[in-house]
Amino acid sequence: MRVLLLYPLFPKTFWSFEKILELIDRKVLLPPLGLITAAAIFPAEWEYKLVDHNVREVTEAEWEWADLVVLSAMIVQKQDFLEQIQIAKRRGKRVAVGGPYPTSVPEDALAAGADYLILDEGEITIPLFVEAVQRGETQGVFRAPNGERPDVTTTPIPRYDLLELDAYDSMSVQFSRGCPFQCEFCDIIVLYGRKPRTKTPEQLLAELDFLYELGWRRAVFMVDDNFIGNKRNVKLLLKQLKGWMAEHQYPFAFNTEASVDLAQDPELIQLMVECNFNAVFLGIETPDADSLELTKKFQNTRSSLVEAVQTINRAGLRIMAGFIIGFDGEKKGAGDRIIEFVEQTAIPTAVFGLLQALPNTALWHRLEKEGRLYNHKSDGNQFALMNFVPTRPVEEIAREYVHAFCTLYEPSKFLDRVYRHFLHMKPSPCKAPFRMPSLVEVRALLTIIWRQGIKRNTRWQFWWQLFSILRQNPGIADHYLIVCAHAEHFIEYRQIVRDQIEAQLAEYQAEQAQREAAQVKSVEVVAS
Repeated sequence: MRVLLLYPLFPKTFWSFEKILELIDRKVLLPPLGLITAAAIFPAEWEYKLVDHNVREVTEAEWEWADLVVLSAMIVQKQDFLEQIQIAKRRGKRVAVGGPYPTSVPEDALAAGADYLILDEGEITIPLFVEAVQRGETQGVFRAPNGERPDVTTTPIPRYDLLELDAYDSMSVQFSRGCPFQCEFCDIIVLYGRKPRTKTPEQLLAELDFLYELGWRRAVFMVDDNFIGNKRNVKLLLKQLKGWMAEHQYPFAFNTEASVDLAQDPELIQLMVECNFNAVFLGIETPDADSLELTKKFQNTRSSLVEAVQTINRAGLRIMAGFIIGFDGEKKGAGDRIIEFVEQTAIPTAVFGLLQALPNTALWHRLEKEGRLYNHKSDGNQFALMNFVPTRPVEEIAREYVHAFCTLYEPSKFLDRVYRHFLHMKPSPCKAPFRMPSLVEVRALLTIIWRQGIKRNTRWQFWWQLFSILRQNPGIADHYLIVCAHAEHFIEYRQIVRDQIEAQLAEYQAEQAQREAAQVKSVEVVAS
């Protein structure tokens, strides 16, 4: 069997960081970890080629070569995922699909023409698919029996060798699946359960060995949706990883996602820092305690969010944080309160979106029961207006969102937060051998100096803050400059966000006017 592994396009959003990637001559932030893990589970005697559509197009020779096309996607990749299924079918190829999006909404893939749906987690369902193919079956839907979850200690090393490594800024590894919390809007607990399952430390170190042997020497993103969901096992991993990193002279810098209760475990933070973790993404969502409780994000209400951010940051981890606007019962001014929180905590990168009800989440089912879902086909795009009827006017929420996003990424405000965030952040204790910067890195640095230190009206702020960092906290200067470079992405997206939301609001208001006119006409007909 000749298998073409095809990963669909991500839409260009502030999540994609393409302006930063252009600076360092990379195509994509992260590789398709799900597909290369699936490739390791498929039979070893099959042949494989992988095309990441975010990197390049499939060649005619690759289409001709393939007996089977396998796609995996998240819901935000919906458009290209469905299009690629249809293209493959027009070329007479058998198509198998899997991953979060088909698992959540299998009917979309079937309607597009997919032959095989390999749903849930591949360790269980890929063998079922392979057996069906070997029996000569030309279609089928394969699901884990009785909602069974696999033991991830059996998961093989992903096929990193299939990737075009130079295209990626960071590499992905996974230690655990599942999250112990119950946030109403989150689909992770639907897909992977609330009991975090972890690999063994030896498994993860074997994956890092493979990456090391392939020559990878850049960032590694631990893709766990909550890396610290099982704190006991994470500490066991980190204690072994610490030695591995020192032995290999710190070839990687790690970052990951975690819940805010990380701040309550100083030992865990210290272990992460000693393993060369330098950044963590926190799901703050909102500083409004009432909204956090309503959406069942109770872990964010047990202690001060401001103190949690400051504790983690000062220990040596840069904070990235996610925020959402549009929760039920949200009071007017939620956008301003998010601005105030971000400024108070000096979080440089505040990833900010409108609430979406994702398929089969607790939020989805509640809104469906209440008759408030008006768009049952969410695409997970946080640039889109809500796909449900909120408890306050859509226009009010959307305008607060645009105002908050544009305010947070006003150039001088962003640079000021970066400066304050790094000023008192403890430098990493991990010392890698010195290496000469590449030409790409030198060019990126010169571009930042030109744009932020000469061209823009923030030039004096840029130089004053840079020299202050070099004087007061020189150990984090390179990390500081990298985050300053993020301004190149977010500044441009201020106008893109404004334009897209304004266009959607105009469309929404026109639809509302049409509905109201139709209701008036209906009343008139009844009255007559």
